Amino acid sequence: MKLASLHARLRWLIIGVLIAVLLPLGVLSFRRTITEVDELSDGRLAQSARTLQVLVEHAGMNALRGRDAHGAPVPIEVSAVSPRKMHGDTFESEVGFQIIDRGGHVTLATTNLTALPPPMTGDPAFRDVRLGVYRWRLFTLPDAADGVIIRTGERYDSRHDITRALWLEHSLPLLIGLPLLAVLVGWAVRRGLRPLESLTRALSAREPGSHEPVVLGDAPLELQPVLAALNGQLARLEDALERERRFSADVAHELRTPLASVMINLESAMATIDPAEAAATLANAQRGIAGLARRIEQLLALARLEAGAASGQRSSIDLVAVAMTVIEELAPVIAESDVELSFAPLTRAVMVQGYEAALAALLRNLLENALRHLPAGGQVQLSIGQAGRDAIVEVIDDGPGIPAERRAAVFARFHREAGSRGDGYGLGLSIVQRAAQLHGASIELLDSPHGTGLRVRVAIPLAS
Repeated sequence: MKLASLHARLRWLIIGVLIAVLLPLGVLSFRRTITEVDELSDGRLAQSARTLQVLVEHAGMNALRGRDAHGAPVPIEVSAVSPRKMHGDTFESEVGFQIIDRGGHVTLATTNLTALPPPMTGDPAFRDVRLGVYRWRLFTLPDAADGVIIRTGERYDSRHDITRALWLEHSLPLLIGLPLLAVLVGWAVRRGLRPLESLTRALSAREPGSHEPVVLGDAPLELQPVLAALNGQLARLEDALERERRFSADVAHELRTPLASVMINLESAMATIDPAEAAATLANAQRGIAGLARRIEQLLALARLEAGAASGQRSSIDLVAVAMTVIEELAPVIAESDVELSFAPLTRAVMVQGYEAALAALLRNLLENALRHLPAGGQVQLSIGQAGRDAIVEVIDDGPGIPAERRAAVFARFHREAGSRGDGYGLGLSIVQRAAQLHGASIELLDSPHGTGLRVRVAIPLAS
């Protein structure tokens, strides 16, 4: 099935609308004109009858009475003005009249109405009759003078002539104008849709893989939202591809070394015949696999946060409840690290608008980052409160801390401070930063009130 082009659709829609509007208007105008013509013709008949009435009143019936030798009325030969040839060589006028005395005798009549019988009592002033092969429109004026009845008539042929002329006048412009209108509308539509053709050429001329914004000079207002949506889609596509490329590079960079370490340990365990040595290398391989699993988990978490793929739509979330859940998840890690974690839950909820998974990732990575860099016996304090229109999350430790001049660099992916403790991969604070950006939050790295260590302060807008 061949699909219609936009040009053709617009052209035929416009023509269809014009026909739907013009045709009823033409029919109504024609009917109104015919009604006016009928009223005018009836008025002419009435005026002719009244003119004859004036003549009768001034001349008298005796002057108007004309009869032949046998007493029959002498017919008035009608003039051949505007004759019409009907049925061979017979020419007849389309108008006529009768004058009838009080006795009901026709005293004066045109030849085309001599055969018309006198009117009956109670006949309406205007009536239609058939005389021979013609239909006549009659007007009867009773009691014109001395009981005289005057009757004028007009054949419907003359009215039909006017009707045909009106049909021609109303239909001819449509018959001639619609094809011309179709051509002009087609030209106008093509000219109006030129910006679409320009957009098509601009898209066709783009290099494969190009994600540069589409620029179209003098774009009409209707096309600007399309360009904005298209450029927005290209920008999102470029961002998604960039994240994919970055994630692929991160995976290739970060997984190469731990995979090689696991392979070496497994090969060593397979090559040795000493059970103790084999057990030690297998234990190293197991720790390597556990570290690899954690690294993959962090890479996926970072990728999800960068893609904004948090769990569903924003919702009201209690930060205190999220913090309690995260602490429960980290309980084994806290116990193994021999670090003291203090958290005094608030008696009331601290509500923010956001993504629960992202906020949980923020709190989890803040705590894990502190736990990994503290020696045994260290202390970590978690607090959640409110300041103005923000919820404040603070994680304070008494570890080695980060020099002030190096604090801006720690948010870079895979950045690790020289001499840092723990088995981290430099992704924790990157995840924290991305989660904060998703919520419009701010992050500050400050000096710890303990004299040594780090104080991380996150301000998240409260739910309105």
